[in-house]
Amino acid sequence: MQAFVIGGTRNLGPGIVQELVKKGFRVTVFHRGQTVAELPEGVERVLGDRRSEADLRRAVGERSFELVVDTTLYTGPEGEVAGRVLAGRVGRYVMLSTGQVYLVREGLERPFREEDYEGRVMADPGLGSADYGDWLYGVEKRAAEEALCAAGLPVTVLRLPMVNSERDHYSRIAAYWWRLRDGGPILVPAGAHLRLHHVYGGDVQRCVGMLAGSEVGKSRAFNLSQDEGPEIEEFLEELARLAGRELRLVRVARAELEAAGLLLDCSPFSGRWMSAVDNGRSKRELGMVYTPWREYVAAIAKTLPEGARRERRGEELRLALGRT
Repeated sequence: MQAFVIGGTRNLGPGIVQELVKKGFRVTVFHRGQTVAELPEGVERVLGDRRSEADLRRAVGERSFELVVDTTLYTGPEGEVAGRVLAGRVGRYVMLSTGQVYLVREGLERPFREEDYEGRVMADPGLGSADYGDWLYGVEKRAAEEALCAAGLPVTVLRLPMVNSERDHYSRIAAYWWRLRDGGPILVPAGAHLRLHHVYGGDVQRCVGMLAGSEVGKSRAFNLSQDEGPEIEEFLEELARLAGRELRLVRVARAELEAAGLLLDCSPFSGRWMSAVDNGRSKRELGMVYTPWREYVAAIAKTLPEGARRERRGEELRLALGRT
């Protein structure tokens, strides 16, 4: 059995590759070569740009694949390239998508279900708007999903909320950990926060492994998400306990933090564009069981470095001075 992984060297990629190797697949990883990652012995690496049809055709050659896993598909044109190259040559195509495809829909209430995908999309908020980047990400992910489906590929779409993992290249949990370890306060925006309906990277990797070699879920979309939705204070209390530190929160007006350029670095889980997805279909049809958030946070904490990242920490501490 042959599998073709697009991406595969960052965050979820190496774990997905390991799952496929364990399942008996001969794996080819197509990536840009910009991220160093240890992959199992025997995995073929082919360098190239997934946006280039010539590069993708060269990587695929004359082969067909029982499985393609696409970890880095972000736009409609990228999906069209993949469709032209791989249509008719894939047994199953698994795309990692995002819960943000729901956030750009008009009139939805959390948690979002797969049935909520169809409908009117929000108008472009305008280049330069604070919401533009997040809106564009959701709209382009929708275009990518639709391009694959239009090409007739046997697509299984996995829609993910924020992913927490040991290899998170955004260092979101690590950002809180470093601040706890240096003993200073953590700045968070004043007012209500969205609950943290995230997902553990290990659960996503396991789901891909379950789909590999299976006929279940073809031409279907599935939301993957932990069952719980803790408040940010509850999450940080648990992380502080694991770090052996007292949690000190300082609440500052969101506008002030944004004006200072400190969000979201000072509090990565304080964004206004975090999705919350209903995971019921994945449990019913795929048999998914999700790792409790306290359990996976404890596992991630064991991998976090002791040294604190400084960067603009001094500015945060000066802003917090006199507000504790």
